[in-house]
Amino acid sequence: MSEGPRVLGYPLRWLSSDLVAGVTLAAYGIPVSLAYATLAGMPPQVGIYGYLMGGLGYALAGSSRYLAMGPTSAISLMIGSTASTMVAAGGSDYAGIATAAAIGVGLFCLIAWLFRLSVLVKLISDSVLTGFKAGAGLTIAITQLPALFGVSGGGHNVPDRLVTLAGQLGATSTVTLAIGVAALALLWSGERWLPGRPVALGVVALSIIVVSLFGLTQFGVAVTGLIPPGLPAPTIPTVRLRDQDGIVALAMGCMLLAYIEGVAAARTFAVKHHETIDPRRELLGLAAASIATAAVGGYPVAGGLSQTAVNEGAGARSRMSLVFASATLALCLLFFTALLTNLPKAVLAAVVLVAVAGLVDIRAFLRMRRSSRVDFLNALVALIGVLLLGILPGILLAALISVLVLLALSSRPHVAFLGRIPGTTHYSDRQPHSGNEPLTGVLAFRPEGSLLYLNAEHVITQVLAQLRAEGESGIRTVICDLSASPTMDLAGARMMNELHDELRRRDIGLIVCNAHAQVRDLLRAEGLGSKISGIVRGTTIADALKGLGAAGSELPPATDGATASDEPERTTIAESDLPG
Repeated sequence: MSEGPRVLGYPLRWLSSDLVAGVTLAAYGIPVSLAYATLAGMPPQVGIYGYLMGGLGYALAGSSRYLAMGPTSAISLMIGSTASTMVAAGGSDYAGIATAAAIGVGLFCLIAWLFRLSVLVKLISDSVLTGFKAGAGLTIAITQLPALFGVSGGGHNVPDRLVTLAGQLGATSTVTLAIGVAALALLWSGERWLPGRPVALGVVALSIIVVSLFGLTQFGVAVTGLIPPGLPAPTIPTVRLRDQDGIVALAMGCMLLAYIEGVAAARTFAVKHHETIDPRRELLGLAAASIATAAVGGYPVAGGLSQTAVNEGAGARSRMSLVFASATLALCLLFFTALLTNLPKAVLAAVVLVAVAGLVDIRAFLRMRRSSRVDFLNALVALIGVLLLGILPGILLAALISVLVLLALSSRPHVAFLGRIPGTTHYSDRQPHSGNEPLTGVLAFRPEGSLLYLNAEHVITQVLAQLRAEGESGIRTVICDLSASPTMDLAGARMMNELHDELRRRDIGLIVCNAHAQVRDLLRAEGLGSKISGIVRGTTIADALKGLGAAGSELPPATDGATASDEPERTTIAESDLPG
């Protein structure tokens, strides 16, 4: 069946779907981008620039067919809180810092792409990311409450903001609060009954009409004011050299958050459509989007889940939908900005509050509390860290927590002490399987993880402790099954040598089986092969036990007839080298 005509590889039959999706995405993006720009402390039109230029940049270099690029709530607040602190300390101008951060994000993404650092997406665990998102959502919500009540607000962190807001509640503007609550009700109803539709645009239009008809600005209702018409002009940020450290830290935090958030959103919809994305190419997409946005004075952008859901739900078939969205936004900037003059800031606050509600996933916290206390505590620490320290320190704290948890888990791998599965020649952990048959005169163990400098001491300590617990006088041989240890470093190899020497002093033999090629090569290089009469490819626990039964403590013969001395050395792992 013919796929129809194409232009530069683009199937023309997708044109109508991408056009509808692009216009829908633009309708969704206008109110959201205005709200997020306010959250970032930037002029409202800069938020639209992020959608316009970020979408074009990603369309050129990204790998996802559905990911929509633009300002996001967490990054907007990160820019707002960090840039304001730097300016207050005598730094460069506000817009220059925000734009320089966008350039920094693009450069860091290019460096990460060049050195194949897409593994950064795994730097923050799911549990810590859940806590971070919840903390960011609550922080963002609290920053929007003053606009909802019609007061000035203030404060540097969540507790400070809450105390300041509580002191200003007596000055609440009743009309402003009524508009904000009505907008919240309409937006919430739209989210529930009209998912994927540009409900926010309708609420924004309705609020402008109401404010204009009834002259509500005279009752203290704050509005956005006149938004400069026209397309954005190229801009070069002006920053001082002394601000570079703060900008570098800000850019790194934004890059890490934007990449993780974008890849997560892209993967969500790739799985839905049975497709794949290229995590490395996503670095190029984010770099292009950030640099394109910075070129017109914007701040860092990212691929968000909510806007991507709108794009995909509206029928997008390719990244051309982003091009059509950008074209629609360009027309709005040229001809329709005057219509946004009487847009109430309370409505923008309501748009942000509804948008970030999904960041606080209470069900995920409850699931973690039931299933994994460690993950629950990690998420809780990340949440509290964001609330007390802020968005940028919070994302860095979240990354640090993930790395520390990974190191902690790697430093204490489970050491399984094995028994025979009844009626078979297979062996498994005796701890959860009490019916496994013990091995007479033999202690068999399996480290369940790579043997590295982080955990070598833990493994040997566990083995010697188990040896004492089982009564070492009755143990004549220790068998080390390395099937679950795909890699080993020098510390791991030296640990194996120390274990051999310690066992020899106790008149106990050591046998190594199921070792992978790289592990075998390293153990031989460190001299263990000569101490235990060879480390032979393909030797299993069953082979070792059979050899012991036939020849006391001698090493069992190799299954392929080779010996340790005549087996060729290898430095790479081939499929044929893997046990079993």
